Amino acid sequence: MNPSCGRCGTIVYPTEKVNCLDKYWHKGCFSCEICKMTLNMKNYKGFEKRPYCNAHYPKTNFTCVADTPENLRLKQQSKMQSQVQYKEEFEKNKGKGFSAVADTPEMQRIKKTQDHISNVRLSVNQPHQPPAASKNYSYEPAAAPGPVRQVAAAPPPSSGKRYQAVYDYAAADEDEVGFLEGDVIVDAQVIDEGWMYGRVERTGQQGMLPANYVEAI
Repeated sequence: MNPSCGRCGTIVYPTEKVNCLDKYWHKGCFSCEICKMTLNMKNYKGFEKRPYCNAHYPKTNFTCVADTPENLRLKQQSKMQSQVQYKEEFEKNKGKGFSAVADTPEMQRIKKTQDHISNVRLSVNQPHQPPAASKNYSYEPAAAPGPVRQVAAAPPPSSGKRYQAVYDYAAADEDEVGFLEGDVIVDAQVIDEGWMYGRVERTGQQGMLPANYVEAI
């Protein structure tokens, strides 16, 4: 069933669909809340799941946020958790000759992404190995040598899904891959929310890419 547009509420078909801010939009309906200027994935700014242009993006006043009891409680809780994590990291790395690196959310995301990339590359490039035969240490009389049976070749690794780029994308980090609108992405696997790993069929380059810039084919 086709979803409805986040702006006009009518049905959005795949050829005109923009998936952003947890909603689907017609390309013409994906516009600034204030001036109604048509936006795209490169120039929009989201606020409370609504699109804005750069000129009309709401300016958040941060001075009054810390005054609520709930935010004061969360701030204190976050501070305590940071102190506990720092102490644990310090004790873990003490005596290793280097300073402990704080396990920030950004470092966790990079580490998680690198682990997924390593696993994906291993699953794509490493052929399947047949299970090793179990060892039997009971004595058996030697049998006469027979004809050698050739082991069947391992099956090739299964390829991932295929996607087609609906927008141009320029790689922002060294672990990302850029592509042009219309490029086909092969061996694609979803890494986490909003990101996937795949290879651009046209260039042969592979790496991380945003999931909302492509659609399944």
